[in-house]
Amino acid sequence: MIDPLERWREIGLDDKPDYAGLLTYSALPFTHDPADLEGVDVAIVGAPMDDLTSDRPGTRFGPRAIRAASCPPGRHLEAKVDAMETLRVVDFGDAAVLPSDPIRSHAAIERTVGQVVTAGAIPIILGGDHSITEPNVKAVRSAHGAVALVHFDTHTDTGEEVFGVEISHGTPMYRLVRDGHVDGSRYVQLGLRGYWPGEKEFAWQAKHGITSFFMHDIRDQGIRAVIEQTIAIVGDVPAFLTVDVDVLDPAFAPGTGTPEPGGMTSADLLWACRTLATGLHLVGMDVVEILPTGVASADITALVAERVVRETLTGIAVRRLRTGQ
Repeated sequence: MIDPLERWREIGLDDKPDYAGLLTYSALPFTHDPADLEGVDVAIVGAPMDDLTSDRPGTRFGPRAIRAASCPPGRHLEAKVDAMETLRVVDFGDAAVLPSDPIRSHAAIERTVGQVVTAGAIPIILGGDHSITEPNVKAVRSAHGAVALVHFDTHTDTGEEVFGVEISHGTPMYRLVRDGHVDGSRYVQLGLRGYWPGEKEFAWQAKHGITSFFMHDIRDQGIRAVIEQTIAIVGDVPAFLTVDVDVLDPAFAPGTGTPEPGGMTSADLLWACRTLATGLHLVGMDVVEILPTGVASADITALVAERVVRETLTGIAVRRLRTGQ
């Protein structure tokens, strides 16, 4: 285990400048050794691939950008909890992805996330295009069985194929439900809008009991009511949370490959992630489709993605303190 703060601790400090030292998420201890995961509550994993995007590429740089935008540990001013004090969290590095080989990259992601799951920790995966959710959920299912899914996105990603290709960032949810990794009756989509998919995909979703909240539902009902309904639908079963940053209006997340105007605000999304992590039995989470456009915290898309992770960690910590789970 490597401590990125070691040299600063030698001079009596418990923190370092964000721009100095080994780049890990929130200056967390770093390891590639699965043996170091013993006793860990949450492990951060990078999945830097974008070979399966259908539009603008670049999300392979997302994990590095999220780490660079991450802030030091601290007490959440609203929740009054420091997740890094309540939970033992480490950065488990990146899966050994291979350019232009999505099959082997997915296998590497599933293997690396699986090591976290086998150790009894919750994996939080930094993407990467949305195709990585398929190996992420498959790894989690190996320990928990078919999981519930909460999915923030502009798009449903339930296409049977995209441009004639079956494995794509537009098809992972179709494949996960079809193959029994996700329970469709406990699968909730939030923030849908735009012009894709079509009637075929929504008919398939209805057949499998999938619940969809469109942006007009969030506008009309309010985010609190929608999240309350989501928690009720999912129930107290193992659940996976996936957040595509294009669920946000491009004003809040311009750095993504398939932006769509009219989306959520960052304030609503961050509150929702913390509330879901508090109210649900989360066994895994990912944040995807971050296409960096700046350096460190100057990249507002990477910054909001980092805070999605931080709010989720805070929710997990609050739940642990309240319930012991």
